[in-house]
Amino acid sequence: MRQLKSALTEANARLGAKACVYATGSFGRLEVGNNSDLDLFIVSKIGEVDGVITSQLRHLDAILVKADLISAIRKLGIPDFDADGKYLGHYSVKEFTGSLGAPDDDANNTLTGRLLLFLESQPLLGEGAYSDIIDDVIASYWRDYGDHAERFMPAFLANDILRLWRTFCVNYEAKTERDPHEKKIEGKIKNYKLKHSRMLTCYSALLYLLGVFQLDKTVSPDQAKRMTQLTPTARLSWLLEHPEFKDIHDVTNLLLQKYAEFLEKTDRPKDELIAAFTENSSDWMKGSYAFGDLMFEALSRLGEQNRFYRLIVV
Repeated sequence: MRQLKSALTEANARLGAKACVYATGSFGRLEVGNNSDLDLFIVSKIGEVDGVITSQLRHLDAILVKADLISAIRKLGIPDFDADGKYLGHYSVKEFTGSLGAPDDDANNTLTGRLLLFLESQPLLGEGAYSDIIDDVIASYWRDYGDHAERFMPAFLANDILRLWRTFCVNYEAKTERDPHEKKIEGKIKNYKLKHSRMLTCYSALLYLLGVFQLDKTVSPDQAKRMTQLTPTARLSWLLEHPEFKDIHDVTNLLLQKYAEFLEKTDRPKDELIAAFTENSSDWMKGSYAFGDLMFEALSRLGEQNRFYRLIVV
C-alpha cells in the first residue's frame, strides 16, 4: 500500500479533500498475499458545484483518477482490476446513503461498496474525506439514535450486514459456472473463500456489535466508528481482550487459528491453488463448514440473554 500511495501523488492532488479511494478485499483486511488482487472504490463527498448539489469530484477528474490507478498498479506489477475494471466505480456518499433499502441497492453495487467501506476497508487516498464519508454512512444507520441513546440496538446496520452476506451467497450460486470442469473447480474455490473471508468480514462485525451491546446496553456512533477501524481479525482479538467474554475465548481462538490456516492454503498462484484444491477438495470443504460451525457457536454463546441477538436471528 505504501508503494502504491507514493505512485499516486497526482491522483491524490486531484482528490484533495473532496473524495477518497479505499481498498477492500485482502488489502482492506490487511492480509495481502503474493497473489492478491486489488479492489478499490472511489467515493466523493457532496457539495455545491456551479449552484447544483452534487458530487464534489467531477466526472472527468474521476476518470483521470481511474487512469492514474490503472497505470500505477501496472507499474508495480499488481494484477489488473477484476472484470476488466467493471467494478472500479465512482460514487457519491449520497448514492451510498440514499440507496439504503432501495430495490436497486445491490444492482448498482452501492450495497457492496457501502458495507465493505464499513466492514473491511483501508484508505488509499484522501484519508480526511474517507473519515468524513464513514461518519455520513454511520449517521444514516444511526438516524434514530437520539431518541434511544441509552438502549440503541443497530438493527438497521445488522440487517444490512446480513443482507450483504446473503447477497454474496446468492450471487455465488447464480453466477458460478459448472462447466467445463476447470470452471467448476474455480467456482468451488470461490465458495471456499466465501465461507472464510466473506463470512469473517460480516460476522466478525456482528460479534463486535453484540459484544458492545452486552457491555454497554447500547451501541453509540463512536463505537461504530471504532469498529470500522478494526480489521475482521482484529474484531475477534478485541473479544479476547475482554474477560467479560471469556466463555467464547476458546472458540474465538479457534476461529483465528483456522482463518490463518485458510490464508496459508490460498496464498499461492492460481494454477497451484487449483491443483492443491483438486487434490484436497473434500478436506478443504469440510474445513470451510467447520469454520462456519465455529462462527455459529461464537454467535450463539455470545448471544445468550442478549436482546440484540434475538433481533438478529428473528
